[in-house]
Amino acid sequence: MGSAGAKQKRADRRAKIEELRRAEEARRRRHRIATWACSGVVIIGVTAGSWYLVDRSATRDEQRDRAAAAPIKGERSFEDLGRNHVTTPVAYKSSPATGGDHNPVWMNCDGDLYDKEIDETNAVHSLEHGAVWVTYSDKAAASDVRALKARVEKTPYSLMSPYADQSAPLTLSAWGKQLNVTSASDPRVSAFFDRYVQGAQTPEPGAACTGGKAA
Repeated sequence: MGSAGAKQKRADRRAKIEELRRAEEARRRRHRIATWACSGVVIIGVTAGSWYLVDRSATRDEQRDRAAAAPIKGERSFEDLGRNHVTTPVAYKSSPATGGDHNPVWMNCDGDLYDKEIDETNAVHSLEHGAVWVTYSDKAAASDVRALKARVEKTPYSLMSPYADQSAPLTLSAWGKQLNVTSASDPRVSAFFDRYVQGAQTPEPGAACTGGKAA
């Protein structure tokens, strides 16, 4: 009996140890599962947060692109403009012209200032090269004319000249685009230069603005 009792005690102890081992293994397994679950939640949270930031950034970019593509308030657009080289007068769709058939020689437009009216057919060729043409009538204030001259002088792909037959004191023209303003300080002036000097509307981007007609 003594020997049998001792064996039973050892068996019971082994059983208890095995039971404790299985319980510990189960506890560790539950801990691993909990850790994986927490990690998964963190990863999902980080991923979701990243996608949120990316999506919000993309939305801001889209809004900025839409704003940049929107017409400048008050500007006029002209389409279906011819691009043939001619040496005869052309009946243009606007005054000043914003595009159409034109003289084979462009007006120099490397920040060039002209004190007298220039041939419109030469100026239109400059617009085809991506220039902005600033014109002014006798209604323009002398201070505004000086301010715009200073801007044109430091802006490649621009030119400026008087133009009597226009409805506004100051007019800015690019290929297919035109804006009338009454003051050089109008913020739309800067917007027009920024958008249309060598802008997306240019039929021949990068074409020369020197080596043409000087006066």
